[in-house]
Amino acid sequence: MSASESNKADRIKVLLVDDEEAYVRILEKRLTKRNFAVSTAFSGIQGVQAVRKAEFDVAVLDLKMEDIDGIEVLKIFKALVPKMAVIMLTGHGSEEAARDGIQYGAYDYLLKPCDFDDLVEKIKQAAGTGKTTG
Repeated sequence: MSASESNKADRIKVLLVDDEEAYVRILEKRLTKRNFAVSTAFSGIQGVQAVRKAEFDVAVLDLKMEDIDGIEVLKIFKALVPKMAVIMLTGHGSEEAARDGIQYGAYDYLLKPCDFDDLVEKIKQAAGTGKTTG
């Protein structure tokens, strides 16, 4: 295995699920620059389809989406891949719903808009690496 293949294998695989496409695209670019392997889904249904097709270490899941509520998507993720860590993103005023997500197996939640470095650290913690950002 070459060094670049090894590096790829070591990358944390992240699935971003949010119906705010512009927000997702920005996060995708920034996380990719930090050496994460990023996939995107712009609806709950797309997120579920992605999890059925590929393996991810961490999903970053918006709580409020048009098609399926984030809590419902979380329940499906946990049924399909119980070990996958899920970080909920929620707008102000929805903290209670995000705490409900913890009861259904979410790793943690962050308020939107979240600090990018906080998100990076949370993803690394959720994936079990705890590595410092570089």
